Amino acid sequence: MTAQVITKLRSDARDNRVRILAVARAAFAAEGLDVPIREIARRAQVGVATVYRHFPTKEALFAEAFAEPMATCSAVVEEGLKAADPWRGFCLVIEKLMEVHALDRGFSRAFTSRLPAAADYFTADRDRTLRLLLELIRRARRTGELRADFVLEDLVVALMANEGIRAESPGMRVAASRRFAALMIQSFRANPVAAPLPPAVRLPLSARRSAG
Repeated sequence: MTAQVITKLRSDARDNRVRILAVARAAFAAEGLDVPIREIARRAQVGVATVYRHFPTKEALFAEAFAEPMATCSAVVEEGLKAADPWRGFCLVIEKLMEVHALDRGFSRAFTSRLPAAADYFTADRDRTLRLLLELIRRARRTGELRADFVLEDLVVALMANEGIRAESPGMRVAASRRFAALMIQSFRANPVAAPLPPAVRLPLSARRSAG
């Protein structure tokens, strides 16, 4: 076997792995862990053996599918906790989490959903991130900037709403998410201060009506 053929095989294997992960992420988030490996293989246009060659178990596939965005979310929350001003740290976390979730709807659904017991390997990391978020919320409340009745579930609702943003491109989704994050931050503040919002984004609507 020539070096060129070996390189081509390795390239094909990498492409298959990326496609399998993308399909699995969307399927698991929308339908849970009950989605059969055979169905994931069909959607990814590969054989079942190819899936198992990359991921020996469904649990391993699930963990790998969401490992990167989960690590990103954890890093964002840790960054917020390190901020000298807890309120600024809280705002940073809202902005960045919404951007991550806007770019990956599958992960957003997994992050905000109750998952089967078999997903413990994912929920352990998620629960750790949520505990860090709770600590940041407590600190932000103590500054008096975050409203005293704010609870973690309020952020979860905001993330679920953010996941519903529909736009023509990832860039437009992120732009719309930034404006939504700014609106949410103002609503979470104990004493809202009027501030300019990021630019509005034209989104697909069945019927457009001008405001006011």
